[in-house]
Amino acid sequence: MKNKYSLIVCVLVTIVLIQFRVNYNSNPSSNELKVTTWDSFGYYSYLPSIFIYDDCKQLNWIPAIDSIYEVTGGKLYQANKVENGNYVFKYLGGVAIMETPLFLIGHLIAKNTSYPADGFSAPYQYSLAYGVILYFILALLLLRSILLRYFNDFSVSLSLLLLVLATNLIQYIGIDNAQSHSYIFPLYVLIVYFTIKWHEKPSILFASVIGLTIGIATICRPTEAIMLFIPLLWNLQTKASSREKWQWVRKHKSHLIYVVLFGILGILPQLIYWKLITGSFVYDVGSKWVFANPFFRVLFGWETGWFIYTPVTILFVLGFFFIKKFPFRKSVLVFCILNSWIVISWFDWKYGSTYSTRAMVQSYPVFALSLTAIIHYFSTKKWKYLLFIPLFYFIGVNLFQLHQYNTTMLHSRDMNRLYYASIYLNPSPSPLDMSLLDTDEILRNESDFNQETISLSNFEKEVIASNSSKGELLTLEILKNTSWIKVSCSLLSKKGYSSSYISCSLNDKKKNIRLFNAISIENEVNKYEFFIKNTEKKQTNQLGLSLVSEYEFEGVITDLKVIGYTSK
Repeated sequence: MKNKYSLIVCVLVTIVLIQFRVNYNSNPSSNELKVTTWDSFGYYSYLPSIFIYDDCKQLNWIPAIDSIYEVTGGKLYQANKVENGNYVFKYLGGVAIMETPLFLIGHLIAKNTSYPADGFSAPYQYSLAYGVILYFILALLLLRSILLRYFNDFSVSLSLLLLVLATNLIQYIGIDNAQSHSYIFPLYVLIVYFTIKWHEKPSILFASVIGLTIGIATICRPTEAIMLFIPLLWNLQTKASSREKWQWVRKHKSHLIYVVLFGILGILPQLIYWKLITGSFVYDVGSKWVFANPFFRVLFGWETGWFIYTPVTILFVLGFFFIKKFPFRKSVLVFCILNSWIVISWFDWKYGSTYSTRAMVQSYPVFALSLTAIIHYFSTKKWKYLLFIPLFYFIGVNLFQLHQYNTTMLHSRDMNRLYYASIYLNPSPSPLDMSLLDTDEILRNESDFNQETISLSNFEKEVIASNSSKGELLTLEILKNTSWIKVSCSLLSKKGYSSSYISCSLNDKKKNIRLFNAISIENEVNKYEFFIKNTEKKQTNQLGLSLVSEYEFEGVITDLKVIGYTSK
C-alpha cells in the first residue's frame, strides 16, 4: 500500500481521540456528557432558537433549559439585551452553521426516542461530541493528502503524529470540542486544499469555494478573515513564480468576483441575523484587542504559554527556515505571523480557561506545512531515526499534561513557574506542591535549619466563615530569629469547599491558600501544607491563621501544626 504509514497514523490518532472522548465523557456534577456549556452554548444557541423554540429575539426558553442542564455557567453572558428589547448573541453564527447537520441528527434521534427533543438532551450532546471528531478525521485525511504533495510518507507520518498527539489539539477536538476551534480547523484545511487546486487549474468552482470558506470562517471568528492571505500569497516564493501567479490572476480576474461574491454569501447569514434582531446589519459584539501592546506571555508565559505547555510548537516556528523552496512559503510566513499577533493581542490573554493557547489550534493545518518541512529535512539524514527521541518526549509530556489538565492538576488559568516545576511529570504531588499555586515561598533545604514546633493542636475545631467574617484559627508570637514558618493541618470542608482559603498573615504579609486543589476531595479530610518566610524579623512577629471564604464556609480542622525554622 502506498503511503501506508501516514494512513496508519490517521487511524491511530482517531482511536486516541475517541478514547479521550470516552475517558472524559462525564460532567462531574451530572455524570452525563455535556458539551454545550459556557462559550460553546453561545455558539450553539442559534440552532435550538431557530429549529425548536422559534425564539431568536427574547430567548425565553433559556431559563428553563438552564435550570435543567446548567448551560450558561450561572449567568447569561452569551447574549446582550439591545435597545429595542431583543437579546442578541455575542457569539457569531458560523459555528452553528457547521453544527447544523449534527444538530439535526441529534434532533431526529431525540424525536424518535424517549429523550426530550429540547436541543440539549443526550442525543444532541453525543451527536455534536462525536460529529466533531468525524469532521476532524475527514479534515486530517485531506491534510495528509496535501502534505504528501510536498513530502515523503515518513515525514508526513511523524508530522501528523506530532500535530495531534503532541499538542493541545486533542483537548479541543476530543474533549472540549464544541468550541469554535474544532469547527474552524477543517476550514483551514479546505482553504489550503482549494488554494492548491486553483493554482494547479484555475476554475470558478475553486474560486467560489475559497470565497465561501473565508466567509464562513469569518462568521465563526472574525479574525479568521486573515486566511485570505493564504491564497493571496501562494506561489510567490520566487520572482519567476510571482510573475506567473499574477499573470494567472489577470487572465482569470473574473474569479476574483466569485471569491468576493461567495465570501459575502458566507457572511450573509450573520448580517441577516443582526438585521432581524438589532435593526442593523452590523453589531459590535464587544471584542477587544491591544495590537500596539500585545501579551507575549501568551506564547512564553507560565500561565498558559504556547511554547511552554506544548513545546513541540517550537518546531512549528523553526520550520519557517526550511520552506524557502515551497510555493506556500510566503503564505505560511505572513499568515502565521499575523495570526500569532492577533492571538497575543486579545484583551483576555488567558482566553478564559485553556490548556496551552487554545486560540492557535484552528490554524494548525497551516503550521503543519512548516512542521513537516523541518521533519522532512532531518528525515533525509542518516541518523533520521533519532527523531523518535524528541517525538516520544513531546507526545509523552503532552499526554501526561492532558491528564493533569482534565483532573485540574494543571490549572486552566493560574499556573506559575514554581507550581509547574513541582507537578511536571509528577504523578503524586504533595500538599506542599499544591500550595505553590498560591505562594512562591518554599523552603527546599529544611535539613539546613533548626526546627521547632511552635504550636500543635490535636483536637478538632469547628470553623465557620463568610464573606463578611473570617473563622479565626490561632494567633502566635514568632521570635525574631525565626526565618521560615511551616503550617500544616487537616481540614474537612462541609460547605464552601471550592470558594474558601486558609489565610495566613505574618506582620503585614498575607497568603491565601485555596482549599480546592487537584489532590483534595470534597467532603473528605484533606491535608494542607505551606511555607511563609519571615522577611521583616521584628523583635516579635505576629502570625495569624484563619479561614476566609468568598461566600460561606463550614468545616472541621484537626492536626494544626506550626513549625519554626532558625538558622544553624
